[in-house]
Amino acid sequence: MTLIKSISGIRGTIGGRPNDNLTPIDAVKFAAAYGTWLKDYSKSDNLKVVVGRDARLSGEMIQNLVVSTLVGLGIDIIDLGLSTTPTVEIAVPLENANGGIILTASHNPKQWNALKLLNEKGEFLDATEGAIILQLAEKEDFNFAEVDELGKITRNNAYIDIHIDEVLNLPLVDADTIKKAKFKVVVDGVNSTGGIAIPKLLESLGVEVIKLYCDPTGNFPHNPEPLKEHLGDICKLVVKEKADFGIVVDPDVDRLAFISNDGEMFGEEYTLVACADYVLGKTKGNTVSNLSSSRALRDITIKHHGTYEASAVGEVNVVKKMKSNNAIIGGEGNGGIIYPSSHYGRDSLVGTALFLMLMAEKGGTVRELRDSYPSYYMSKKKIQLTPELDVDEILVAMEKKYSNEEVSTIDGVKVDFPENWVHLRKSNTEPIIRIYTEAKTQAEADTLADRIIDEIREIAGI
Repeated sequence: MTLIKSISGIRGTIGGRPNDNLTPIDAVKFAAAYGTWLKDYSKSDNLKVVVGRDARLSGEMIQNLVVSTLVGLGIDIIDLGLSTTPTVEIAVPLENANGGIILTASHNPKQWNALKLLNEKGEFLDATEGAIILQLAEKEDFNFAEVDELGKITRNNAYIDIHIDEVLNLPLVDADTIKKAKFKVVVDGVNSTGGIAIPKLLESLGVEVIKLYCDPTGNFPHNPEPLKEHLGDICKLVVKEKADFGIVVDPDVDRLAFISNDGEMFGEEYTLVACADYVLGKTKGNTVSNLSSSRALRDITIKHHGTYEASAVGEVNVVKKMKSNNAIIGGEGNGGIIYPSSHYGRDSLVGTALFLMLMAEKGGTVRELRDSYPSYYMSKKKIQLTPELDVDEILVAMEKKYSNEEVSTIDGVKVDFPENWVHLRKSNTEPIIRIYTEAKTQAEADTLADRIIDEIREIAGI
């Protein structure tokens, strides 16, 4: 059982002992720390926070704890109930709120949950702000409100519909163009809130929807990370239904993957590539993704005469680089689309609409679209952390070993070879070292990853 404290939020497994897992005590403590920071940061006595959650089994319990804690601090709550991460992100500025909390462990299995924290812009907190909240939680120096100053709760279940309207109103999204294409799409909502939001969006765009695992019970029918090995059911159903393609989202709907019409993975990395191809074809500009993302985005950006830059892993880092680079689209290779014309957050609803526009205008099949892009193949592997593993020592040793290559250390260690690359970093969301590689064939990517893992094990003596 695990509790991870990072700028990505407070994430842990349900049950067990306080401070080792995400127990009720930990949920209250970190909610109180966030509320205390917000009161100081906002310099206001009349605070408002938007709260929403995915459908996982522990969600209602954690939300009740978090909301009651904030009310106890004198903070008013806009309770969205079942929602998505990007929906909460757009709700914060629309409600003129001082911050927001999404209760979701994103792609993690059902035993996990998390508090993901937002500022008044609906964007994730930066490292400095996150560190202050962790310190406040450690000190437990909280000052709760007296009875006449308790916060109030307002429930608003309309925000998924409001979010869809925001997507439909984007200048590069034309509902009539999509409706004329008469798409048929299978949706895997992994029995969470994507099963509500994505079909609603598609139906508003005149798309015929075949639902798979779209009942938001929180009983995930497969591992919720949208990777090929977890998606056999939708791959078969796309072919059986003769659908144009399939859509897969994670439980909080900020990661988006497509299944091609032949039942094969379009490639999580290529979600951003395709959406960027459409946006850059309409609007000249720059792009950003993180160090663990495919070179294909760089290639597409250059094709459209833009500039590509890479950031450290983590949405807040991508957003910061996008702002400095004036990027018009960016995100992460895990299927996270950030489109500033909507908001600075990964958004599967926006990504879906942009992809539908691309397909409607280009014509042809999704398989043909994928084949038109530069072909890169990735291997995403991991090493489970144990107390005897010194990650920093391992990374320093790997940096030294490959000092004659092009090496970046802004986030772990990334080694760029002429024909491929490897990125090693400690995860912010799981107790693992991630080993990502990319090459011109899957065999080369897997071989490089296995070689690097062997080198790490040799360095660590395991």
